[in-house]
Amino acid sequence: MSRHVISFPIEGQRFNYRVAAVIIADGHVLVCREDDDTYTMLPGGRVELGEPSRLSLEREIAEELAMPAEVGALIATSESFYHREEQDFHELGFFYSAVLTGQGPNGISPWLVRQDEGHDLHFHWVPLVGDALEKMNLLPAWLPAFLRDLPEGSVHIVDDAR
Repeated sequence: MSRHVISFPIEGQRFNYRVAAVIIADGHVLVCREDDDTYTMLPGGRVELGEPSRLSLEREIAEELAMPAEVGALIATSESFYHREEQDFHELGFFYSAVLTGQGPNGISPWLVRQDEGHDLHFHWVPLVGDALEKMNLLPAWLPAFLRDLPEGSVHIVDDAR
């Protein structure tokens, strides 16, 4: 069976269905920068048609990090609206807690560099305190404050940055 990511264009706009891992260890969160992008994101990727979001995140972590992870609870869902590369995006996001057993910040940055689908992925452990997440341009822009004060239960966030 062929694989189809849930991402498609409609009249100059693009819809994405994305999953992401919130991996926190020793006061740091794991972020990823793809190639020479000017921003970072949480590890994860797009959901494939017919694939449950949790399974999608497990697959994305295995593909990107090549190490096992324990995917935990759903922390947040989001509807993000933004403009990038001359296109408006509508992105539906599912954010899960996750643990990379035995892994964490070691003072080396990038912590890991891997290739996935022809792109160089640079993974960094970034401290939650201070302004390091903002300096890394972690997107969506609401994430740094959210990560510093994680909610007790699952929340839904709507963010319009167009």
